[in-house]
Amino acid sequence: MAYWLVKSEPGTWSWDQHVKKGADAWTGVRNHQAKAHLKAMKKGDRAFFYHSGEGKEIIGVSEIVREAYADPTDASGAFVCVDLKAVEPLKAPVALAAIKADKALANMVLVKNSRLSVQPVTSDEWKHIRKLGGLK
Repeated sequence: MAYWLVKSEPGTWSWDQHVKKGADAWTGVRNHQAKAHLKAMKKGDRAFFYHSGEGKEIIGVSEIVREAYADPTDASGAFVCVDLKAVEPLKAPVALAAIKADKALANMVLVKNSRLSVQPVTSDEWKHIRKLGGLK
């Protein structure tokens, strides 16, 4: 299993909306590096759901339930999306400031390239953030 982080502005698509919707398409990614990460996702992989803009915190965990396919919101046909399903909220959101201050997370993509909307997370980072968020 691989681990990921996906970012969304809460005013555009929030964790609460994601939970209510159930499985939904993660559309609108228009960055080629992020597209490559979407294409690498496999069914059953897990992703942190991160509120960008306002909040700037990891708020929950989602599962990839459908692998990459053509993004229906992209008229050019160049980009892909995946389907995600909310799995569980973190008991305590993990703020970007806390991540940046944590030496164990110094090499995390979120710290080094915070603008990337879809990014990989290492197994050690995954375990550490889950622990910070109150999950086992």
